Amino acid sequence: MCRWAAYRGEPLYLEELVSSPAHSLIEQSHCATRAKTATNGDGFGIAWYGDHPEPGRYRDILPAWSDCNLKSIARQIRSPLFLAHVRAATGGGTRRDNCHPFVHDNWCFMHNGQIADFDKLRRPMEAMLDDDLFHARAGTTDSELLFLLALQFGLAVSPLAAIADTIGFVEALAENLTGSTLVRFTAAFSNGRSLYAVRYATDRKAPTLYASPIGEHGGYCLVSEPLNDDIDAWAEIPDGSAVTISETGLDVTAFQPQREAVDSPLLMPLMAN
Repeated sequence: MCRWAAYRGEPLYLEELVSSPAHSLIEQSHCATRAKTATNGDGFGIAWYGDHPEPGRYRDILPAWSDCNLKSIARQIRSPLFLAHVRAATGGGTRRDNCHPFVHDNWCFMHNGQIADFDKLRRPMEAMLDDDLFHARAGTTDSELLFLLALQFGLAVSPLAAIADTIGFVEALAENLTGSTLVRFTAAFSNGRSLYAVRYATDRKAPTLYASPIGEHGGYCLVSEPLNDDIDAWAEIPDGSAVTISETGLDVTAFQPQREAVDSPLLMPLMAN
């Protein structure tokens, strides 16, 4: 399982999450404490928003602890909204195109989790994409494909509803094609204005997610694991929850996928095979 951290608020140096804390994201890349695997060394990535609508991004296949540029970049870049990720691959090779965060126009997305039997579901999932989104796919992970499907289902219009439709579609597709379904999904995504996150799993074993205020001006960070030992500062986000962090603060609501999204005539030929 991967580890990630995200922030929205007054501009903050990336190092405040990525490298400075006692249990920073770089520390978690080789010593995670709340994941099935302690090592997350299959690449890393950061995406941040600045003066342009689209985010900047830096990714590499080196483990985060061994990249000589990451700490320097994190110390110099200051942003009001950024996402950072260290990868433990569960599918897809160790290559830059498979490293999170994924970016499309002004949106970025990162994920911790898995889709069971993805090799059997990949083709009909891809069939739901229009040509522009299909050709935008650069890597081979289930995470990137989930992101593109969410864009297809209207992420830019209604972000949390699009994620609910996407996961509901995958669940119904898996049930139809394999007779069972297992989706574990803890993800963060942003349009450069608000920061969103979802923690959900069909088996109620979603990867962990915590939230904490940070700074003196209403900023919040979301993390896979607390960044320090101040346990009281970190609130665990319950399984089956959606988080929105905007200029009005942090809001947590119930999250439930919408399975009717599978009823598309585009899928009928593939699901009949």
